[in-house]
This record gives sequence, structure tokens and C-alpha cells, in this order.
Amino acid sequence: MSGGSGLLFAFASLSLIMATLYAVDKTKASTRSPAAAPTAPPLAEKKPVAEFFHGTRVIDSFRWLENADGPETRKWVEEENAYTRALLDPLPGREAIHQRLTELLAIGNISPPVIAGRHYFYTRREGMQNQPVLYVRNAGISGDSDVSSKESPDRVLVDVNTLATDGTVALDWFQPSYDGKYVAYGTSTGGSEMSTLHVIETATGTILPDTIERTRAASIAWLHDDYGFYYTRYPAPGDVPAGEEMYNRHIFYHELGDDPVHDDAIFGEGRDQEDWPGVCISNDGRWLLIDVEQGWTKSELFLMDLKKDLPPSRVTTGKDFLYRGEVFDGKIYITTNENAPRSRVFVTNAGDFDRDHWKEIIPQTDAVLQGVAVYGGNLFAQYEQNATSQLRIFDLAGKKISDIALPGLGTVFGTGGKWNHDEAFFGFQSFTVPPAIYRVDLKAIHVDTREGTSHFEHDVIPNPTLWTKVDAPSVDPSGYEVAQEWFASKDGTRVPMFIVHKKGLTKDGHNPTLLTGYGGFNVSLTPAFSRTAYLWMERGGVFAVANLRGGAEFGEDWHRAGMLDKKQNVFDDMIAAAEHLIAEKYSDSKHLAIQGGSNGGLLMGAMITQRPDLFRAVVCQVPLLDMLHYQNFQIAKLWIPEYGSADNPDQFKWLYAYSPYHHVKAGVEYPAVLFMTADTDTRVDPMHAKKMTALMQAEARNGSSRTRPILLRIESKAGHGAGKPVAKQIEEYTDLYSFLFWQVGKE
Repeated sequence: MSGGSGLLFAFASLSLIMATLYAVDKTKASTRSPAAAPTAPPLAEKKPVAEFFHGTRVIDSFRWLENADGPETRKWVEEENAYTRALLDPLPGREAIHQRLTELLAIGNISPPVIAGRHYFYTRREGMQNQPVLYVRNAGISGDSDVSSKESPDRVLVDVNTLATDGTVALDWFQPSYDGKYVAYGTSTGGSEMSTLHVIETATGTILPDTIERTRAASIAWLHDDYGFYYTRYPAPGDVPAGEEMYNRHIFYHELGDDPVHDDAIFGEGRDQEDWPGVCISNDGRWLLIDVEQGWTKSELFLMDLKKDLPPSRVTTGKDFLYRGEVFDGKIYITTNENAPRSRVFVTNAGDFDRDHWKEIIPQTDAVLQGVAVYGGNLFAQYEQNATSQLRIFDLAGKKISDIALPGLGTVFGTGGKWNHDEAFFGFQSFTVPPAIYRVDLKAIHVDTREGTSHFEHDVIPNPTLWTKVDAPSVDPSGYEVAQEWFASKDGTRVPMFIVHKKGLTKDGHNPTLLTGYGGFNVSLTPAFSRTAYLWMERGGVFAVANLRGGAEFGEDWHRAGMLDKKQNVFDDMIAAAEHLIAEKYSDSKHLAIQGGSNGGLLMGAMITQRPDLFRAVVCQVPLLDMLHYQNFQIAKLWIPEYGSADNPDQFKWLYAYSPYHHVKAGVEYPAVLFMTADTDTRVDPMHAKKMTALMQAEARNGSSRTRPILLRIESKAGHGAGKPVAKQIEEYTDLYSFLFWQVGKE
């Protein structure tokens, strides 16, 4: 769970033994004395702790591993890492895997530009750069007839790669001021994601003295005069009771040059500590719109008139629906799934707080409306249908003007534009299409002032033009094919899955196959250019992505069918996906592997314990596994609306029914498992992977096996996954694919 949208992902405590990682010290890894290498996992001591949940007695033998700083835990972690290295380092083909991953991860990434004044701001990572770089491009926009001829060369504005030799300082986010004179941006270290806010002057590159700590996933709204901005911040340790520093996100106002200690809090006091507020400002600078996320099924909108000294007023009614909005020319355009699980758009006057005055302008369709923004004086809408993206343009009255032609079936991974500029941008990618940014010319739209509607001069919008792209010279996507296949889950629900492999693959029932899924938090798994998947597919592997319930692929009904007491549906969908791959002779249980992280790590844990016979190997990354205690660690209270809490008698029943940590059975042969976590993960605590590893090594029939092992890999100076440097990604994926190729019998 990330920032406001909530995606989980991570990696934990790595001891000095990890300095012997293959690529870091190849000589030492290859010449290690056999006598020095551990021959068995370091079985953790059982220290049973009995606990009662609403009359049910539950035993936890490894509670002591929750104390990350305890000397016993640290010693055990070192020994686990040593055992993992002893099995992974000698595997054949590691050098070739490492070299190929270095080539593949050198394929960079890029973001759609943010327009501010006469500037484009965007990020790009190239080659072996560990972190993306923030660039600025000056352009002749806002009415210029030939934009491309007036653009200036790109200029580096912020390069965090210069701040740490190991690449562990990340650029978390950025937000330019209204005219682009300044940019606020956040940096964090070691994967912690707890950003420090900085401000840089665009023209000179001068970093201002304004520095604000604890601005994780900050939401920023600049005043139009550049004097200051509204922003979100977390409390400092000591300002709230211990353990609450990761919550209590408030909105503050900061004026440039002032000491942030004196910034005024304008929203958040007296509200639930799990609320997640964000801010945006209207095109005329008068209205501050505040959206407050309360889990993944509910949000609220508040409006503050900056011309009046009054507190924010509630716009929405507090119902159990999602609301997002934008204020333009005195009207609020609200996208919501209120009584419309695939979402629709309303409009109402700013300052009019009567719900009965809302007017629907874009009704619900069979596609899922993901969001609407005002670009060029019209509504730019992004949809998703059958897990692929669509873009449409509407006028402000909700009349459809045109579809925007996309390069193919794939994913729009972001858009950019401005209400007063006649262009818009979007990012596009697919399994076989590297990320690229396209520009849409909006000058052809004309507004009929008599009717208040817009139209194009022609029947269809001109095709978008390529603005920039990521080069991928080390792969030939044309050699691969993509299919979307549907299968029936346990209760008969039809579920789709993308399947990618080399053209001409023979479905002989023995192909190495890697299946992944997520199934939660309203997150869609849509076609994405996976660099590392090419390593798998080049060697004859099949790569499959299942669109499980719990995601956003088919709207809020699909999401709610995979959360709380319906969570078992997600696991049933994943099992059915695996069975479909076997039935269609893509693979068999001896050659089928699965991979997932964060909430997807919980999915992996459920697969391990519910269907150990179905898979040969499992990669379980930054997982949630102890579902009776998860909410007591890091930021996990935020996820109670999605999972429930064992503190509630009814919710305890369904959590206990599937909690992977509580369903490991003695004497069962499980798949080979590689648990992967990180010591500075501030989302999912590494205790989950530690405890599950210890339990499985103690109880599973293959707990001490060196051919079908249970392994733990704990990374240092890395968090849930966001901001992980490329150098660390290469080492991580070298271990991951060495493990998978070993287990599915593919050299």
C-alpha cells in the first residue's frame, strides 16, 4: 500500500554476512570453504506464548522474533542469511543471470510531464542510475502554434544520485508551484519513505532554506502567488504518544522563509488518527479542496474558501463511498462510486453544500472510471475495461467529445495537463511495449459560447504524438505474444488472466511458469513492461498475471468481493488461476511457481498453507502473514478497513480462518519458499517473514531440506520497495531468479 492509494511492498534487516552477495564479492562467494557454509537452517528456539482471542486459545512459539533489536533475533537473522547464501551462491548460472538482469534493469523509466507555467517537469531514470532524476524543460506552450520548435533542452533540476554513493537516497515525490518558479520535492533514505521536504528555485537551481521533516507521501497545494503552500505532515516523535508517529497526518500552511515549527495546522485536529488527508487548489486560487481517505472504500471532501477566515466545510455526506474532486471556475467536479460501483461524475457549485444540488454529468458505463481532470478547459477521463486502459474527452457539461486513440491494449500509467493549456500528456506501456509518453493536441477543440459545449473540428481527435520514450535495445518485444484468458473460480465467478510467452511456445504441460497476483486495496494489475519477466520468458518461461477479486479491475463490487469476510475469494481465484494454467497445459505443479509482495505476499502465504500441492516454488515478498497481530506494527492500522482486526470478535473468526502463520501444519511437505523482506520497511514489519520462516523450518517436512528449502532473505537499507536503488534490485532479482530456475528445473 503506498501513500494515499495504499499499495504495500518491502525488504528488512541484513547483517554483515550479506556483504558476500554474489555480485558484490564474487570471489569470496565462489571460494567459500564448504566447512564454513551452514548445512542446515538455524532452528529458532520455541518460546510458546498463549493468548486468548474471544475465548479461542492461540499459541505463538516465535513471538520473540518480533523484537528486531533483540540480540537473539539479530543472531538468528545473521544465521538465516548465512544459510540462504550457502544455498543460493553456488547455484549454476548465477553469473549469467546477474549479467542479463544488469542489461534488463538498465532499461530506464519515465513519467508524464507536469505542466506549470511555461515549464514541463518530469522524471527519468537511464542506464545504471540508481534513482530517477527530475528534469525541467522550458517550452512555448499556452497558445503557441508549434510547441516542439520552441522547446529548450532538458535540464537536470534534482539528481538524488549525487547524495549517496550506494543510491539509497530516493526522490519520493515533487510538486511545482503554479507558475513553475519553485518546486517542492521530498527525499528519504534507506527505503524509509519518511520524506524530508525541500524547495528549489527552477531558474537557478538554488535550494531554499525551507526544509520540513516527516512529509511522507506529501500532498502539496501552492498558492498562485508563490508565497507559500498547503501540505501534509506527520507528528514528530514526542508530539504524540509512542507508536502514533506513523499516523495523525495533518494539513499545514507554510509560507516561504518561515520556520516550519510555526506553521499553522488547518485540518486534522480531533479527527481519526488513521485519516489520510490531501489537498488541491482551484484554478482561480480561491478554493482549497481537501480529500480525506478513510481506508479503501470511503473518503470525504471538504472545501475551504481562502478569501474567508473560516474552517473547511464538508462537501460530502460521510457515506461509505469514494469521492475525488477538482474545483474549476467556481464549480466542483466530483468523481464518485456513490451508488455506481464503476463510478460517475457530478458537478455542483463551490460553496453550495446541499447534496440535492449535485448534477450528474457523466453517468456510469460498463468501463470503470478511474479519474477525471480538467485539461484545456475540458474533462480528460481515464477508464479501465477488462484490465486495459481507455482515455476519453468530455466537455464541462459531460458531453462526450472523443475517444483518444491509444497505441494498443495496455496501461495508461499517468496523465499530465493544465486547465489553461491546449495540450495533455499520458504515459503508456504494455507487456511488450516499453514506457512512452504521448502528447495530445487539444487546439482542435472549440467552445460554442452560446451553448457552453465543446466540439472537435473533425469527427475524431488527431492521433497522439510521441513526446519521448524509454529505449529497450536489449529486448525484442516482437518475439512475444500476449493473451487474456478467462477461467471460473470456485464459486463460478469468471476471472481474467494475462499470459505472456515466446511466440511458438508448445503447450506440453511442462513449461516453467511464473504466476503472480495481488487481489486487494482497489489496485488493478494491468499490462506493464516487466523488465525482469523477460529473463524468465527468454528461457522458455510463461509469465502470467491474474486479475483477482479485491482489485479495481471491475469496479467497487469487484473490490468488495475480495476484502474483509470475502478475502477467501481472492485465494480461491488464485488457486483457480493455477489450475487453469495446468488444465490448459501451460505447466504442471512441478514447474509452476508463484510470486507476490505485500498484500500479494499475504496471497502467497495463503497459497503455501491452503494448496501446498499446487506449486513447486513460492517467492513471498514483504508479506503480511500473522493476521491476528498485523495491525500492531508500523502503519498497519490503516489497513483495518480492508482486512478487519482480531480485536473484533466477528472479524477475528475470518482472519483466523486464513491467517497463514496460524495454518502451518507439522509434517506437511510445502513448496520451496523464498521469503524476502527488509530491515527498514515502514509499511509491513519484517516480523511476518521472520516468524513464518522459523515456524516452517521447525514444522514442515521439508523445513531443513537443501533441495526444497525454506529460505529467508533480509535486505539492509531498503524498505517496502519504493525508492530501491537499481544496484540492490539486481542483487535481489539475481537471488530470486536463481532460486526459481533451480526449483523448476530450468537451467
